[in-house]
Amino acid sequence: MSLIGTEVQPFQAKAYQNGEFIDVTEDNFKGQWSVVCFYPADFSFVCPTELEDLQNEYENLKELGAEVFSVSTDTHFVHKGWHDASEKIGKITYPMIGDPAQTISRNFEVLNEEGLADRGTFIIDPDGIIQAAEINAEGIGRDASILANKIKAAQYVRNNPGEVCPAKWEEGEDTLTPSLDLVGKI
Repeated sequence: MSLIGTEVQPFQAKAYQNGEFIDVTEDNFKGQWSVVCFYPADFSFVCPTELEDLQNEYENLKELGAEVFSVSTDTHFVHKGWHDASEKIGKITYPMIGDPAQTISRNFEVLNEEGLADRGTFIIDPDGIIQAAEINAEGIGRDASILANKIKAAQYVRNNPGEVCPAKWEEGEDTLTPSLDLVGKI
């Protein structure tokens, strides 16, 4: 079953952010656009490259009204330890959520048989509804630079009912209005 169009399920967790431990619930994913990036484990190999890349895009995403959250099944204490020990992770300013009970990973259907989260990226609208999802195999890192266009497209569609964004759409380009006149002509 697809999670697209479904509401984020309830959870309670602790996160590490900017030198503090904070409480996080599903309500933190509401009221703005949210990007939630699951990854397998702290102190690993591909994960720090992805999370640093996400930090490099963080300001661009915030300008679009989106908050970023990373999630693994590690604890918030381990996130702090990794933040303190790694040059790449030490740059991160977005919340790093600990999911040792695996509730969030289960809710987003990314929990694998080893008890770790797969590489899942989710875009959630201000109502807490999942609008986009991408899940990669453990060895395939993600590119955070594509998130801005996905968010812009999701925002456009939300604000312009009846219009859709074609492949490779960028802000300011033409959109489509599905109708009988377009069937078989695209």
